[in-house]
Order: sequence, then structure tokens, then C-alpha cells
Amino acid sequence: MQINVAQQLRAAIGSIRDYEVSDIVDVVGDGNGRLVQGEVRLMRTDRGILVKGILDTEVELTCSRCLSLFHCPLTLNIEEEYFPTTDVVSGASLPLPDELGCFTIDEHHILDLTEAIRQCALLAIPMKPLCREGCAGLCPDCGHNLNQGACNCPPQGADSRWSELNKLASSSDDLMSQEKGTE
Repeated sequence: MQINVAQQLRAAIGSIRDYEVSDIVDVVGDGNGRLVQGEVRLMRTDRGILVKGILDTEVELTCSRCLSLFHCPLTLNIEEEYFPTTDVVSGASLPLPDELGCFTIDEHHILDLTEAIRQCALLAIPMKPLCREGCAGLCPDCGHNLNQGACNCPPQGADSRWSELNKLASSSDDLMSQEKGTE
């Protein structure tokens, strides 16, 4: 996803250009490209080009509860500044800022959004992806996907280690119901 910004680097500070984005990008590094669509705005700054945009894509993830594969939509909010490596007028090399991992515009004045999109997508992926909000997960005994129906395992009794806490909770419930009855 490359944009030639030679003309914009010659323009006055504050000049803006808008671009429609629709391209295939390997957003998760698995070798499979995903369609990325949206709009980006490029603004000339005193140091380079500021890119702001909202892009939409979709990645295939594994549900953390039921282990099923599902397609997860992602909205990417990109805001990155790109720095030129070569002066657009003289062709002389320019020093880069001391910022670690800064994005650059190559010597041919091409701004490549691919790495910024990839990094933004990795940050947008949920830490604990779920195929749906009410995913039932897997049976802890037989491993059956409970989203597809109940399994044939016998119901488990309560863990005896929680018995004292269960007694406390039930006595609290009894007190609450008695108080409601007296009002």
C-alpha cells in the first residue's frame, strides 16, 4: 500500500490530501492477505507527512473458549508521522529523528502504509477473542463444543472446598428474603 508523496513534500506545511484505501495486506504475518479498506488523510508537517485514517479489515482468529475459527472484524485507527530520507528538491540525504521505530518515506518519495497497518492490526486484535458474546466454550471433561448442544457427561457436584462459602451465601440469601418479607 504505497503512495507517492513527492508533490506533497514540496507543498506548504498544513497541505492535506485524502486517499481511498482498498488493498490486500498481510496484517497478521501469516502469509494470507486481507482486504483493508477505508480512508487516510495525509497532512504535510514541518518534519514530514502525518497520516491519519480509519481502516476496516477482518482476520481469522481462534475463539479462546470453544477453539473454533471465526472471522473477527477490526477497525484500525492509524495516526503515524512519516519522515523523508531524501530531500525532495536537492536529493540530499536527510537525518532521521532520534525516535525508535519511526516510519520513513523512501528515497523515491514513496510512503508505504503496510507496516503501520500491520502494527495497528496486531494491536486491535482482542487479547481473548470470542466467536460470540455468549460462547459456552468446551466441556471440561469430554471437550465437546457446548455451543453445539449439551454433552453426555454426568453433571458435576459442587466442589467440597467451597462448602463453607456456599453456606454463607445461602444464609445471606435467607436473611435477605426475611427482610423483604417484613416490609
